[in-house]
Amino acid sequence: MKKFSLLILTALWGVTFALNAQNSFSEGPFEQLLIRGAMLINGNGAPPIGPVDIVVQNNRIRQVKVVGYPGVAIDPANRPQLQAGGKEINAEGMYVLPGFVDMHGHIGGTAQGAEPDYVFKLWMGHGVTTVREPSGRGVDFTLDLKRKSAANRIIAPRILAYTGFGQGSNGPISTPEQAREWVRANAKKGADGVKFFGAAPEIMAAALDENKKLGLRSACHHAQMDVARWNVLHSARAGLTSMEHWYGLPEALFEDKTVQNYPLDYNYNNEQHRFEEAGKLWEQAAAPYSAHWNAVMDELLELDFTLDPTFNIYEASRDLHRARRAEWHEEYTLPSLWRFYAPSKVSHGSYWHYWGTEQEVAWKRNYRLWMTFINEYKNRGGRVTVGSDSGFIYQLYGFAYIREMELLREAGFHPLEIIRAATLNGAEALGMDADIGTVAVGKLADMVIVSENPLENFKALYGTGAIKLTENNEVVRVGGVTYTIKDGIVYDAKALLEDVKKQVAAAKAKEGFEIRQPGRD
Repeated sequence: MKKFSLLILTALWGVTFALNAQNSFSEGPFEQLLIRGAMLINGNGAPPIGPVDIVVQNNRIRQVKVVGYPGVAIDPANRPQLQAGGKEINAEGMYVLPGFVDMHGHIGGTAQGAEPDYVFKLWMGHGVTTVREPSGRGVDFTLDLKRKSAANRIIAPRILAYTGFGQGSNGPISTPEQAREWVRANAKKGADGVKFFGAAPEIMAAALDENKKLGLRSACHHAQMDVARWNVLHSARAGLTSMEHWYGLPEALFEDKTVQNYPLDYNYNNEQHRFEEAGKLWEQAAAPYSAHWNAVMDELLELDFTLDPTFNIYEASRDLHRARRAEWHEEYTLPSLWRFYAPSKVSHGSYWHYWGTEQEVAWKRNYRLWMTFINEYKNRGGRVTVGSDSGFIYQLYGFAYIREMELLREAGFHPLEIIRAATLNGAEALGMDADIGTVAVGKLADMVIVSENPLENFKALYGTGAIKLTENNEVVRVGGVTYTIKDGIVYDAKALLEDVKKQVAAAKAKEGFEIRQPGRD
């Protein structure tokens, strides 16, 4: 009897902990949640529709009902009724979207000094309710956070753990059987997939085959150290489900070479060498719409392959000043993270050894060709997702995710196609589209509520808002996510970001730190 009572008390303590962990930032979950009178931008490519009332019971959407017409008073008799003890959100004049899926989100890092609570609040403050972590501080670290998030014991998006291939193994993986053993062990631990960087062809083939047999998904950053023998086409044929960034794709498009035009004094360990030469890669590939270019695209489409471009993470390469001076750094970037971004021969992605006009112009040409492929892949029915890869190269969690949407717009995507990439496409790529990705009956209650129309201006999704001039000639800030709903719990997105600002201010005060541009200390 005592043991039984202890178990009950422990369970109750867990519930209390969950509520206390969130009570200053959130409400719920509720037996019934009613979102009233919103414009719905669903993730399926459909145009906005409204006003709609959305009914959530516990953590499932039970009704999405059109309740009126623009400019016509809504008949109360035509609306779902609020139950006793239910929660109602008046969303008239606001926009509801499915929760955003970040397909490439690292949960901070020790080198950056960015801990999970800081990262999670920045993500949730920008409407990100699901994150795929493509390797991080280890599978045990990530799975612990995943369990806590699933139980809503912490403020965090839903987490999917993709372990870095070979992480935690005793020594290098040098045989196909070792690769298979590692993949089986990774699955047994509860990981959702594997993040590859490349390996010898026989190792990659064995690992991907075993991973596919186990029903897990995979991602790959085709690093230069292995891409000459194993590019994106090899991976896709072997069962890889998504590629990250663009490495390995130009190599698959080579027509007159098998390796990129490396300078003869190149050193991969020299970050400026690595990124400067990467900015010349697309010009070495087959021309857009040529026979080989089309053949590669057609094969990837046939394999139902997912492209996760992460345009934002390389944007500083084409405009370092813009990325470095982004306005959110002042209030939201930790001192440790700012130091990590600075020119360095040690920190990954801090390749500003002598970065100038020539490098930026090359990267701008690189982007035009890269974006052409991504946009056409989407046009032909291919799956493109939204990922951020924040925590490097002056890209900040949450803010960089919204910037990725803007860059997809630059690539040629219609705003509705971008919302689909950020929601339904991500859900499909993760095998979760039965539960998330659109606002639909039966799905989990993951939603974003924003006061401005993001289709008109994606800047309205930034935590810093969009700048607007009123009729009275007053400059104001509008937008920013108002509510992020995950698992039926309603989070005050602006309060989450205010807490991040407090964390940053406290860290600065402790150190007497002030952001200064490189070389001006």
